[in-house]
Amino acid sequence: MSRNTSGVGQSAARRERRADHRAHADYTGGVYGSMLAASVAIGAGSLGSFPRAELVLLLLLTSLVFWIAHVHAELFGARLAQHPPDRRLILRVCRDEWPVVKAAVPPAAAIAVSPLLGLDVRGAVWLALCVALTGQVGWSVAAAQHAGASRRLMAATATVNVLLGLVIVAVKIAVTH
Repeated sequence: MSRNTSGVGQSAARRERRADHRAHADYTGGVYGSMLAASVAIGAGSLGSFPRAELVLLLLLTSLVFWIAHVHAELFGARLAQHPPDRRLILRVCRDEWPVVKAAVPPAAAIAVSPLLGLDVRGAVWLALCVALTGQVGWSVAAAQHAGASRRLMAATATVNVLLGLVIVAVKIAVTH
């Protein structure tokens, strides 16, 4: 009986660790993916006027490349020394790192709908940058809230991410002028 009880306890502890890891990966990937999308918007805007379809592809394909890099690093970093990855582990890591790609979708969508808002390509890039930075702040506040942070700490993480966003905007202005 004690053997079964300890197995149940270990199983519950294992599920809790996996849930904690998944929540951490989701928010980390979301914040990172939003910053990546903002960086792509800066780079795209500084290189000249791209057609919107190219901007959307640039955002999505860059996020996919970084997702692959994150999956590779997670699977073949410290994990490889512990045990070789199996199919289940590979799928879990792919799922856990997917928010890197998900975070690029709203800025890409902003570019896609920008003609409906009467924006030229330059305006579309600025819109994508603003959407990406909003996502960055949103992911970080969601992470703090999920972790049970106080309102004060949630406000602090939002402030830090707004300041990081302002640095990104300052870089965009400096690079394009």
